[in-house]
Amino acid sequence: MWRAPRISYLVTRLSKVNVSDVSRCYSQMLSQPSFSQTKSESVPCDQKANGREIPKHYIGENVSRKDRTKFLLTTLRDIDDSKEAIYGALDAWVAWEQNFPIGALRNILISLEKEQQWHRIVQVIKWMLSKGQGTTMGTYGQLIRALDMDHRVGEAHKFWEMKIGTDLHSVPWQMCHLMISVYYRNNMLDDLVKLFKGLEAFDRKPRDKLIIKKVANAYEMLGLIEEKERIMEKYSHLFIEEGPRPVRKGGRKSSATKKKKQPNESIQDSEEK
Repeated sequence: MWRAPRISYLVTRLSKVNVSDVSRCYSQMLSQPSFSQTKSESVPCDQKANGREIPKHYIGENVSRKDRTKFLLTTLRDIDDSKEAIYGALDAWVAWEQNFPIGALRNILISLEKEQQWHRIVQVIKWMLSKGQGTTMGTYGQLIRALDMDHRVGEAHKFWEMKIGTDLHSVPWQMCHLMISVYYRNNMLDDLVKLFKGLEAFDRKPRDKLIIKKVANAYEMLGLIEEKERIMEKYSHLFIEEGPRPVRKGGRKSSATKKKKQPNESIQDSEEK
């Protein structure tokens, strides 16, 4: 197909991991407008491949989503570790799409997370947020976790304060538990206590005893024994182990039991006959 030599050329050029080469290589590969433009707009192009004129439509339509995603993942693994190089590659890659490929990027982030490429995850998510995309609690949580694992807890704390911590009355407990765990793991006990008190001020009631254990330990390490005892008593119901469910008396017998005849019943039936 006409696109085969062009993709080969693009891969060869990207291997040089120079951001100027990346941008120029993509610009030669792509002749369509960015994802924000409408599908109805035509793309003028007079380039030729194998002696034939390139069709005047999106090149991205001629490459499968799986191949495009695999291509970006390979590029992110090999490219220079700089903001300019990463953002340049992502900007060029997204030009393949008519709409912002949030689903494909989430799959890429999952793959990077499995490989524990925390620094690269941070770069990709920050690029997404700079485009106004991925502004969900799931993406925010993934960024905070990646920052923590990349030993950048200060940035994680700052991001929490700016984007999430200002709205504690509606932040999901899963996100709150994540941040409490980040503070606990990094010995930021004052910030942990401040966060929990803020949640209590909105009458937020934790449903996980692990949260209470971490807060209680933080109070103890800070020498606030009375506060530790207070929350342990207040949330003592979370530590009550549920026993086995009682068997209902007079419950219905199973159909198998009903159908099974007793020996005496069989003898009585035969005598009546």
